[in-house]
Amino acid sequence: MNELFILLVIAVLVIGPKRLPEYTQKLTNIVREVRRMASGAREQLKEETGVDLDEVDWRKYDPRQYDPRKIIRDALLEDNTPAPTSTAAAPTAAEAASPSPSGEAAVAPLRVAERLAPGQPAPFDSDAT
Repeated sequence: MNELFILLVIAVLVIGPKRLPEYTQKLTNIVREVRRMASGAREQLKEETGVDLDEVDWRKYDPRQYDPRKIIRDALLEDNTPAPTSTAAAPTAAEAASPSPSGEAAVAPLRVAERLAPGQPAPFDSDAT
């Protein structure tokens, strides 16, 4: 508020009290024109896209929600408890590969990740690096 008051005092001193009403009227006209143009742009956007800007959820477009620290924190705090499994045992790889009694081949099992023994170095592929 103090800054606005200081700017008004400076404007009165620089412009002078005789020309101040003229410049105030020009400023008022400029503000009205900018508001009219903004309203026209809003209406044109609504006509062309069919989206009313008042109905847009702007929180969805907030870039602060894509903060990597927040994403990692949310991922670490997620509850990752496994769903209860059924009492039936999963078929072994040999059972899954063999044809069923009806003659149809069973679906191949997913690839199982192999774990290395403690202290064993990871495999290195010189062609891939």
